[in-house]
Formats: sequence, C-alpha cells, structure tokens
Amino acid sequence: MVLRPLNGLQQPVVITIMKFYSKKKSLIFAVAFFSCLCGGMGQVLYAQPSGDHRPEKPFVHPGMAQNRGDLEYLKKMVLSGQQPYKDAFERLKTATPVNFKTIPFTHVSVGAYGTNSNGGDELFKSANASYDNALLWYITGDKAYANKAIEILNAWSAVLWDFDDNNAKLNVGLTSYYFLNAAEILKYTNSGWKPKDIERFKRLMLTVYYPTIKDFFTEANGNWDGSMINSMLCIGVFTDNHEIFERAVDRFYHGPNNSGITKYIYPGGQVQEATRDWGHVQLGIGEFEKAAQIAYTQGLDFYGAAGDRLALGYEYTAKYMLGEDVPVYGHVSARERGTYRDIYESIYRHYLSKGIEMPYTKRVIKEQTRPKSSTALLGSVRMPAKADIKITTVLKAPANILLQAGALANATGMPPPDAITVAPGDSVQTAINACAGKSNWVILATGVHLLKSPLRMPSDVTLSGQGRGSVLMLAAGTNGSTIVNGTNTMQNVTIRDLVLEGAVTTGPEFDPNASRRFRSYMSAPARAGILFSADSSNQMHKIRLEHLTVQNCTKNGVSIRGAVNVIIKNCDFSDNGANVVPGAGLMHNLHLTHSKDVEVSYSRFDTSPWGSGIDVSFCMGIAISNNETARNKLSGIRCTESSNIKVIKNLAEGNDENGIRFDALMGGFNKISVTNNVSQYNKLVGIYIGKGTVSLISNNILKGNGELKKTIKARGNRENSITLKKDSL
Repeated sequence: MVLRPLNGLQQPVVITIMKFYSKKKSLIFAVAFFSCLCGGMGQVLYAQPSGDHRPEKPFVHPGMAQNRGDLEYLKKMVLSGQQPYKDAFERLKTATPVNFKTIPFTHVSVGAYGTNSNGGDELFKSANASYDNALLWYITGDKAYANKAIEILNAWSAVLWDFDDNNAKLNVGLTSYYFLNAAEILKYTNSGWKPKDIERFKRLMLTVYYPTIKDFFTEANGNWDGSMINSMLCIGVFTDNHEIFERAVDRFYHGPNNSGITKYIYPGGQVQEATRDWGHVQLGIGEFEKAAQIAYTQGLDFYGAAGDRLALGYEYTAKYMLGEDVPVYGHVSARERGTYRDIYESIYRHYLSKGIEMPYTKRVIKEQTRPKSSTALLGSVRMPAKADIKITTVLKAPANILLQAGALANATGMPPPDAITVAPGDSVQTAINACAGKSNWVILATGVHLLKSPLRMPSDVTLSGQGRGSVLMLAAGTNGSTIVNGTNTMQNVTIRDLVLEGAVTTGPEFDPNASRRFRSYMSAPARAGILFSADSSNQMHKIRLEHLTVQNCTKNGVSIRGAVNVIIKNCDFSDNGANVVPGAGLMHNLHLTHSKDVEVSYSRFDTSPWGSGIDVSFCMGIAISNNETARNKLSGIRCTESSNIKVIKNLAEGNDENGIRFDALMGGFNKISVTNNVSQYNKLVGIYIGKGTVSLISNNILKGNGELKKTIKARGNRENSITLKKDSL
C-alpha cells in the first residue's frame, strides 16, 4: 500500500506487511521501504521477508531422524519382508551384539585426529550401539534391545563429567545425534526407561553436552559446526528447549567462517573441504544432512535452503567420487577419493519423494553404499506422502553461477609474436622494463615466479601468464605489495591469465583451513596483491585485469586508488583482507577509491577473512554486474561517498554483515541503481540503503537473511525505528 509523504519527503512510502514470530505470540510488523530516497534521508534498510524459522509450537515426538509415522512405516516394511529394508535390518541385527559392554568415562579427552584418546573410542561405540539397539527395539518389540539401549544411556549419564583436548567439541557433535535419537525413541515408547533416569540423561545433555558446543567452533573446518548444529537441534527437541533449537537454526543459515549452509557449500556445489580430503567432505555434508533431516521432522525445510544447496553438495561430491571431473576453486584433493561413507540414503529419499532425481547420488547408493548399509538406510525411511511418485526433474546447479572465474587451465589471451617469455627464476622486472611504452607483452611461463621486491608496472605493457600454472608471489620473508604502479600517471596496463599468490607457500596443503586461520591473525605476514595508487583522482588511465586470480593476501587483494577507465572481468579475488595492520575491516578482496568509470563483471570476490568482497569509496561511474560476492566477513558489496553506481545481477550470499550495502561517512551516495541481484543468507540484511539518493531499486531477490534493524532518519533529526528479530518467508 502507498501512504502520503511524511515529514516533507517528496517520494511515496511503500509499506510491506511482513509476519514475524516472537516467543510469546505471532506479531505483525509494518515495514517501510522507500522506493526512492531524497538526499535528506538517513539510514534505511531494504529487506523482504525471508528465512525459514519455526514458530514456537510444541515439538513433534519422537522427532529427530524420524517421527512416529516414519518409524511405524519402517517397522511395517521390515516385518513384511520388503527390500531393501529387510536386508538392512538383518545386517543391523548381525552387527549389534547383545553382550555389548558399556565402559563409561568421567572425563573424555581426545586429541587432534583421534590421538591420545581417553574414553573417545568407548564413547563413539556406545553412542552407535545405543541408537542401533533403540531402532531394533522399535522394529521388533524385543525388550532386550530396549534394555541394552537404556543401559548404555544410564551408564554414561551417571558418570560423564566433561570433555577436554582438541576434539572436545567434535566428540560431542559426532555422538549426540546417536545418543539423542536413541533417547527419543526410548522416551516415547513403552521401553521401560524410568523417569528418574530420563531426567539424569537430560541433565547430561544440558549441563555437559550443550555447554561444550554452545558457542560452536568458528575457526574449524565446517564439518565441526555441521555436527554441532544437528546435535543442538536434537538437544532442543529432547529437552523441549526452543531457544537451543533456534540457536542451531540460525547457525545453519548464518554461521560465520566455514559454518552455515552457504559457507560450507558454494553455489556450484563445491564443498569447503574439497581441497582437504573427501573423507572430511562426506563427514561434513553428512552432518549437515542430519540437521536437515531433524529440521524436516520438525517442519523446517533446510533441504531447500539456498536453492537446494545441500543436495548440490551431495551431487558434486558423488560425481567426483565416481571418477568424473568437477569445477573447483583451489587445488582439489584426491585423498580418500573412492572411499565412501554411508551418508547418501536420506537426502536421496527426500528428493525422490519430491519427484526430483539426484543421478550421481543414486549411482553411489546403488554401486557402493546400499549393499552394506544398515542403520543409515533404516534411519532414513520416511512414511511416503503418496504411493505413486513420478520423477519430473533432475537436480542441477543453476546455469548462471561462476564456475570458471579467475585464471583458467590455459591462457585466454593472444600475445603478439614478439612477446617476451620469462622462465621461473629469471627477472620479471627486467622483462617488464624492456617492454615499457611499447604496448608489448611479458609472458610468465608455467611455474612459480618469486619476487624479492614489488614488481613495478610501467605504462603500455601487458603482463600475462600461461594460465593458472603461472604463479607470481613474493619470496618468503618479503612483505608488502606484489605489484605496484611505476608512476602516478601509469596507463594502458593489462594483467591477465595468472595467479597472484599472497600466501608464503603455494600448492596443495594437507589442511588449507589451518593456513587460512594463520593468515587471519594480526601477526601474519603483511602481504598485498596489486596496489595501484596515485596522488589524485583519475590520475592513472586504462587498467585491465582479466582472468586473474589474486588469493590469500593478508592485505588488499587488489586496491586501485585514483584511476579512470578500469575493467575487471572474469577474475577471482578471494581470501584477501585479513587482520594485519592497520587492522580488521580495512582491507578487502577488491578496494576501489577515488576512481571513475570502472566496470567489474563476471568475477568472484569471496571469503575475505576480515573485509568485504568489494569496497567502493569516493568513486564515480562504477558498474558492478554478474559477480559472486560470498562468505565475506563484512559485506559482499559495500559502497560509500560515491555517485552513479550500478549494481546489477550479482549474487551476494553468506556474508557476515550485509549482502549489498550503501552507507554514508558524511555526504552519502548519489544516484545508485540496484537491480536484479540475489542477496541471500547474509547475517544482517540483503540490501542496506543509507543516506543518499536512489535512481532505481527493483527486481532484487532477497531471502534467508538474518537479523534486521530498520531505521528511518528524517529531516529535523526525527527518528523512528523498528527492530525485527528475523525476516521470514
């Protein structure tokens, strides 16, 4: 609906009614969006209802992996001899000894990768055995199985005090699901589990398990938080604690670093740990899938988040595991390729029930996991909504995502016949100087080219590699910028088809996240990518960066200060902008300031540890289109004190602040156009509009964004504010 202008404003106020849930009752908030802002307007948040949060209503019980209807259907299938359920059941019976001996520990302590274990093995075996016995109890009605599951839960709840050492949180995360699913089945059947013992187990979960994982583990690989998310969901369900449950829901959608669905699985399906090994990839997506299964039982659709992102991660993983190539950013690991975990049944069954085929996941199940599956298969069974399900579509990654940004396997440019080729070990600066002013090319041959001082770029030269195999980086012990402008009036410079590496080493790593964590510290080496810096606006001319990868710099990946006519196309500037001096939040993947007529397109600006994907200030005539800006500590795209800015058809997702942000340091912005963008699952809002004038904001898709604050600051220092906890579809 449209209201009359308020406080002397000249533009109409468009009011959108959105529904939000409080802890006590449903509330309706009127949220105002100004389709055009006058220069006197203050901060305005542009947001649409999005997300997927559960109103506070009683939990379904049993309500974790399966509800009662699912369990009854499973029981019916097994007892009637239906396959593959009967065989899975027989395998489970065979693998579940009736004389299992529970050995509880008061203190469980396990080091990295399972070293120096005190009680860790016993804990894992007990957790699995408790769930196995509980499932067998439900299917058969044999009290011996119920008694064994009860014995295991009672033994640990009577003894366990705490967790310690490197894997403390992971031990909780990887055992909770099994303990709690067992407990849920026992509690809501006539198992004979006594109320006082149920209460003691509840105390174990709330006073030992939950405090250990309450704050998650932001610095770890994403499989850790995946396990803690599903554990926290289970604890919330079993203890009927909505606050704990919602804490896990928010983490699934908006977790920082490697946590959260858009942090762990990228738009094309690549999983964060694909550059580590495939055992951990499967562990991670399996833990996120457990969370989705629990949420679905309670009426939430984690599966559909971010365009079926979890399923895309499964298909990507299955495809690679089966021997096919997949697009990858970074060095894909081959470790544990072909070693399968039994994680594929539940998600495949979910999508099959929707009439959606997952062809690679299906192949893994048929060829690899189902012949040996027991608990995973039985625990994945849902009561079908309808008997006749027809496949109507095949799951595929979106067609418009950036799968090939940055340096490719081979060069894309066509050098002239007289181009100078530089071998690794030879002087790049000497070759560059020889081409200065001649519009000639210098080509870096495949290999690592080390610099002991910044490469100074003269005018009228192209620096090219032979694809991603050409790596340019500062030598160990050398800090500063890798490439700088030779003069303040530098012009006609192109850099393309190479990798500019900001880390102190290059090549595959055992655990890339460990190195990234090191680079995020203030004490890390201060290394920047490209710094083109003039002394006045528009002093440098005609800069082109194309099919260039700039990664792992603790300072800015690329910073251009005082240039006109800049083109950045098909590039990948990621993992740049850390916490070295001058400090967090001041360095980014791409930094543009005091520049004019800049086009940034079809590029990737992801995962800045402490900065934004793109940061623009004091600029004119900037067009930012068809880019991916994801998983950055601040915003995907941030712009201030600039004019004539167009932001079109970008994906901004999983950023820890806003997807797209226009704000004011003093004067604000002038004439911005924000159209046809997708801004989703950012921690704060999809699009933030502060003080300034807007030409056009339209056709943006905003969904799954987190906490909202709307402030309207009008003339006369009058301020009205509405604070909303979450946006919701």
